[in-house]
Formats: sequence, structure tokens, C-alpha cells
Amino acid sequence: MKYRRVIPFGTSLMDEGGVHFRLFAPGAASVALCLDEGQEFPMDVAGAGWFESKQPTAHVGTPYQFRLPSGLLVPDPASRYNPNDVHGPSEVVDPLAFDWPDSPWRGRPWEEAVLYELHVGTFTPQGNFDGVIARLDYLADLGITALEIMPVADFPGGRNWGYDGVLLFAPDATYGRPEDFKRLIAAAHERNIMVLLDVVYNHFGPDGNYLHTYAPEFFTARHTTPWGAAINFETHPTVRQFFIENALFWLEEYQLDGLRFDAIDAIFDTGTPDIMTELMLAIRKGPGSRRHIHLILENDRNQAKSLHRDDAGQPLQATAQWNDDFHHILHTMTCGEVDGYYADYTIQPLQWLGRCLTQGFAYQGEPSLFRQGKRRGEPSSHLPPGAFVHYAQTHDQVGNRALGERLCHLIPDPLSEAVTAILLLAPHPPMLFMGEEFSAAQPFLFFCDFGPDLADNVTKGRRREFLRWARFSNPALLANIPAPCALETFQVCILDWEALERQPHDRTWKRYRTLLSLRHRWLIPRLHGMGNGNPKLQFLAEHTLLIQWRLGDGSQWSLLANLGDEAITVPPIQGDLIFATSNLDSGQIQAGQFAPWSVAWYRQQEDVRP
Repeated sequence: MKYRRVIPFGTSLMDEGGVHFRLFAPGAASVALCLDEGQEFPMDVAGAGWFESKQPTAHVGTPYQFRLPSGLLVPDPASRYNPNDVHGPSEVVDPLAFDWPDSPWRGRPWEEAVLYELHVGTFTPQGNFDGVIARLDYLADLGITALEIMPVADFPGGRNWGYDGVLLFAPDATYGRPEDFKRLIAAAHERNIMVLLDVVYNHFGPDGNYLHTYAPEFFTARHTTPWGAAINFETHPTVRQFFIENALFWLEEYQLDGLRFDAIDAIFDTGTPDIMTELMLAIRKGPGSRRHIHLILENDRNQAKSLHRDDAGQPLQATAQWNDDFHHILHTMTCGEVDGYYADYTIQPLQWLGRCLTQGFAYQGEPSLFRQGKRRGEPSSHLPPGAFVHYAQTHDQVGNRALGERLCHLIPDPLSEAVTAILLLAPHPPMLFMGEEFSAAQPFLFFCDFGPDLADNVTKGRRREFLRWARFSNPALLANIPAPCALETFQVCILDWEALERQPHDRTWKRYRTLLSLRHRWLIPRLHGMGNGNPKLQFLAEHTLLIQWRLGDGSQWSLLANLGDEAITVPPIQGDLIFATSNLDSGQIQAGQFAPWSVAWYRQQEDVRP
């Protein structure tokens, strides 16, 4: 089978042979098309800011650029592949050259999602799409059902988190060619693993973005983002179309199972519908009407409006949102950190945790100390657990630490086991960050690969971010924060897979595999139709909570967690014990004696709550 998304931007192969080139350049008086071997052709004015040229001798593999009146050569902003990085020529690609398996893939229901976030460049020593393919059997055996891949859109240099992408239709050449990414997706599907891609629609990277030179309409000065000029979604329909087409392109041409939209709180649009609504509805009416498509939001505002369900419980727009509240609460409870946004969770964190597990967001309109008293969030208790992706680690929460420490580097194993047991057996879709499942020794630092001037500014800015953190009040410690553009900053993050043969890494891996096996056996088959689960929350002691959910088959799923440093005794819990942390034995459980930082999960055949 073959797939292609016909888009109005960039190149298209003509039936009669040759290539049709198109560029939206309303800020340029003229544009010339430059092909290999020095060929240059004036492009025709096509109206409304468009230029086009049909070249009968151009073909698949032809390198091309556009020359502006100033003489500047620029790549195609809709390039499907840029083999020599973002400043070099684009390459004509035939989307139909890749043969997909004959059996059409329809995806998996969201209730089955166990997500695994990974960065292609540091996931394996190969640092490319083939390296990920080599680990797919491992991930399937672990119990992963969905990869969530950090952005692959072409970025400057040879290493980057991906959030500095500038050519949004082109997989970065560092990772491989377009067909290599497609092979990864097809190979994942063969193993019944979904693939979701992180996309960035709130800004372009600071190096290699030439749009401002010939299409300034793409940007607006009315809004600002932490990373650069805001995208102009409010006044120019072609800008909106560019990003909608990009989303549909990845889902149709690459057969991805979903997208994760980065920081939509930094996407500004006061129109009706706003760009994210228009985009998600286009996906739901397009590929989402034919197969399972899952749309995940990152939204610091904790807005519930995009997460609503229809009468059948299906998402109207977004499938789920990353729930930072869950992470921040557990991090505060286990690590004791109070700097930055953790300040919002220092008072009665167990109550915040209970609210997260039973109502979705912790902050549903309450004033945020970190945000200088500004109210944050919307009511979310009506939503199902499936609307909230929970995690104990992500690229953000590890990599945005000055030294990139993982949770296993910060807390003892009993606390880590308790956190993991809550994460992997709660009704919410869990997400792991690569290496978490075997307590990887490697940090995940912030890294990029810019030229000297920009690299120096990035290093200074990175260190300036941590001035308000108490632990970096010492200038010597601040100066030791790794320089993002240094090669060794990237290299130290590459996972060591040989660690799986050693302790404690093998023990941690077996813990994750056991918990995910239990999730697949006992919980996933019963998640469909549970709605919000009609949760009941009780605080049995200062640091102990009991939560009970009604699952889709009418049975009851219960969590008892003692997240304090003192042992407690509670009335015995009814039902079958599904899992208990290793610091509990059967006699203690029967007697209701729960050790510090212990967790137990139960299932009752029927809902036995009063």
C-alpha cells in the first residue's frame, strides 16, 4: 500500500513527468528556482503571495533552493527532506516510493495506551530511526503499546531535543531519510505498537528559519513566546493552512497514530474557531474518521474545554493532556523540592494527589503561588481518567533540571517502587520516559548544536534560568551547569543498554514488566466505558489514602497507599489483592499493617462501595 498527502506547499510530482514547485512568499517581489548544476528559473507569480514553476526535467532526488531578490538562497519550508541540514538545498521526494504492508493498520483504542517517550538521537548509540527499530521487540515485551517520539522535524546542527525545528515536513537527516522513518512506523505497527509524534506549532527554531525574510506574515508582534516570535494564526489563512496541512501530512503520509502538540498555551488565536480547534476537527473528520487517531495536548493552563467527550465517550477534539500536576505532586512528596513550580504543591500534597487521581487536574481554578496568584485551570472531574496522561518523568521534567537527573538519581528505591506502582496501575494512561524502566544511570540534559555566537547565548541563558533556584545561588555551582552545545553534553545522555545485564537495573526492569503485565491482564480490558469511574476518595491518615473507581465492567478497582515515613494500621480492604510493593508481606496486608511508602492494589468483582 502507498500513502501520500497532497499539499499546496512545496513540491508535487506531475503525472506527465517533472516537478511542480510552489512557494508562498508574499514578502518577495520575485523568486527564482535554483536546481542542481547551476540551473536557475524565474518563478511565475500565481497570486495571493504564491510563486510557482513547473520543470519537466526535475525528478525525484533533484536538489533545489529558492533565490530571493537579495540573492539569499533558502530551502523549501515544506521540504520533505533536507539531506545537508536546514541551510542547504531541499530534495525532491516521491511519497509513493515507500511500500507499506498490505494489511491496513487501524491503530489501537486509547484504553490500551501505555506510552513510552523517547528521543531518537539518544535512545540508542546508533542515534537514528534504525536504532529504534532494533529495540521494538524489547519495548513490546516490556508492555509498551505506544511510542511518543520527541520532534523529528529538521533542526539546525546534528543534535537537538527537536523543539528548534524549522522545516516541519522533513524528518531530520541525522536520524535518516523519510523512508527510514516510515520503516520504523511500519515495524512498530507489525508489533502492535502505535507511534505518536511530538509536533511544535507555537514557534520556529532560532537558526535556519528563513520565513521572516520572504513571508513575514507568518509572525506577529501582538504576542510573545518564551522561544521567539509567535506564529500569526489570527490574520492570515495561509499560515493556518500550513500547520493544518502539516498535521494531516504526518498522519496520512506517515501513517502515524497521533500527535502530541507542544505547549499549546503558547499558541495565540482569538478567532472562532481558534487554530487548535480547527486543526483537531480537521483531523477528526479526516484520518480520525477512518482509524484510531489520538491527539495529546501539553497545556500549562489546565483547560478542560478541548478534552470533552461525546455521548459515547469518544473525544470530540483532544484525546488527552499531559498532566504535569501529577508529576509535580509526586516529585514534591518524594524529593522535597520547593523551588519553581513545585512551590504550588508543598501544602497538603496528599490532598493534591488524591484530587489528581480522582478529578484529573489538581489546579481547577485555584490561585497559583508560582504564577503570582493567577488562577489556573478549569473543572475537570467530569472527564474520564483516560483524558489525563500521567508520568513520573518526561523529557521536560528530567531535561529541564540543571543537571538532568532522573528520579532514580534523587530518591531511594522504596519510594521509587511506590511511585511506579501508583503510576502503572492507576486507570490513567501511563507514560514512561526512555530508560526509566531500568533506572538508567545516564542523565538527560538540555542539548543543541548551534554556531558559536548563538551557542554562547544559549549557555548564558540556560544558566540564568537557574539563578532563582536556591541550590545554584553559589556562582561556582551555576558555572558547572553543562553547556548545551558541547558535544559531551549530548554524548553523556545516550542510554547504556548493557546496564540491563546488571543490578539494580535488571531488578527495576522486572518491576516495570510485572506491573505492566498486571495492567494488561486486569485493568486495560475493563477501562472501556468506565466514564469518570465515580471515584471515592478517603484519607485514612495524614499520609495515607484509599481510592476506589468503578470500572467499565462494573467491578471496583482500589488503591491503598501509605506515602509517609511511618507505618500505619488500617481496616482490611475487601477484594482480591492484585499487587503490593515489596515492603509488604501477606501477613502484614491481612492485618492491615502498611509499611512506610507502601502501595497495594485490589479488585472487587462488583462495586461494593456504599
